[in-house]
Order: sequence, then C-alpha cells, then structure tokens
Amino acid sequence: MRTPTPSGLSDDETDRLFHALADATRRDIVRRTLLAESSVSRLAADYDMSFAAVQKHVAVLEEAGLVTKRRAGRERLVAAEPEQIARARVLLTSLEELWRARFSQLDDVLADPRNTRRP
Repeated sequence: MRTPTPSGLSDDETDRLFHALADATRRDIVRRTLLAESSVSRLAADYDMSFAAVQKHVAVLEEAGLVTKRRAGRERLVAAEPEQIARARVLLTSLEELWRARFSQLDDVLADPRNTRRP
C-alpha cells in the first residue's frame, strides 16, 4: 500500500504533474501563463512547432491541473494554476527533508567511533 503524499496528491496525480513538468516547452508555458493569461495562438507564435503541437502541450498541462483554459470570444485563454504548483513544491520539499534526514543519519553513523574499522 502506498502512503499518501504530503501534498494531498494521489500517485496518479503526482505522475501526471511531473510528467507535464518534464518537458521544457510545457515548463515555459507554465512560466508564461503565471505572468499573464495568454491565448493558445499567442503561446504558439513563440515556438518552432505547429499550433496543434502547442495545443497538445497545453492539454497535458491542463490534465495535470497546472493550467486552465477558458473561452473568451473566439479565443481560448490559458492561465496557470498556482495552487497546483504549490502542491508540487510541498511534495518536493517533503522529499528533500527525507533526503536530508537520511544524510543526517549517515553522518551520525560515520561520526560514531564504534563504527570505524581497523585493518
């Protein structure tokens, strides 16, 4: 049985989140939409790929909860979801704390003179 993550995300949600963030274009879209809401066509204009490819990137981000889309007239506007980014930060912080605790335990073991071996 898997333990729940500190961020409140399920394993599947965590997988989708980090899969989405694993791509440089998607991270750039998140950065840009954190600064300001943007249309998909405006986002696509800055990438050397088809409009359809950018739409697919946005769909992956939307599936992961990192962005939302809304209709404004004929445009589809994309906005970042800071709450989901905060959940990713909470998860990464908890993993970092676990890692640091393991190193601290190792430091304690290595500092204990009873743990030194002599040939």
